[in-house]
Amino acid sequence: MDNPIGIISMQFTRPFTGKDLHYVAKAAELGFDFVELLVPEPEDNLPLADVRKAAEDAGMFFVLAARVNPQRSIASEVAANRQGGIDYLKRCVETASEIGADIVGGPLYGEPMVFAGRPPVPRSDAEIAARAERTISGLAKVAPIARAAGVTFALEALNRFETDIVSTTRQAVEVVDAVGDKGLGVMLDTFHMNMEERSVPDAIRLAGNRIVHFQANENHRGHPGTGHLDWPAIMRALHQVDYRGPISLEPFRRDDDRVGLPIAHWRAPREDESAKLRAGLGVIRNALTLAEVDQ
Repeated sequence: MDNPIGIISMQFTRPFTGKDLHYVAKAAELGFDFVELLVPEPEDNLPLADVRKAAEDAGMFFVLAARVNPQRSIASEVAANRQGGIDYLKRCVETASEIGADIVGGPLYGEPMVFAGRPPVPRSDAEIAARAERTISGLAKVAPIARAAGVTFALEALNRFETDIVSTTRQAVEVVDAVGDKGLGVMLDTFHMNMEERSVPDAIRLAGNRIVHFQANENHRGHPGTGHLDWPAIMRALHQVDYRGPISLEPFRRDDDRVGLPIAHWRAPREDESAKLRAGLGVIRNALTLAEVDQ
């Protein structure tokens, strides 16, 4: 299995601005094939032409990660927020086209909880159905736009503490199948799957050929190989569904166990993590090789 393996830009710094483009070459030096970049915001001062050139110069490519919020929520009860979500996803497609990316992934439906300070609330069956309908309707509007531009949206399921729209692989599959457009596929993240799935390999097999992006993250979001996830079994399942797309790493868990530390929030590296990144990359590459030879 020769899937390209990448690293998210947040590994190095956030926000990722024009002065940080040297990290693209750094990622290549570490052995990665691409960088997963948060869709730039205007305040990031990140010229898209420079972004594209940085990738070309390093022999790399980008996968984009959408940044939704309550005002960019296609599932919202508020019409202005739903339109904000549609407009934002259209802008994501335009950004992807400008930098040569062909995947935009993330919780495309909006409605973040913990990071937006929005607690879950009880909802009636009618409200639940309406939120699902709005989610499917919104994605059905943007998926053809993405497909026409040569871009694919990758719908990510987040754990129950981060969203109340799509939290399991089965839910993601239901939404993608309901939209029924090649401009929309499934993105799986093992960090979230570890919490929500009975079996990560079985969930991968359920998603099957709908998978367009995969994030290989440890149960504690540290470097691959430092947690309890069964990487050979996970990669064997990807091999069984013939997944050949990108695999990205998001090792956000820093080596810091102070009491009272908000682990859920991103923090800058406190040390040079190059050796750990190379080691984690090796764990995934080796598991991919084992998946192919150990059938």
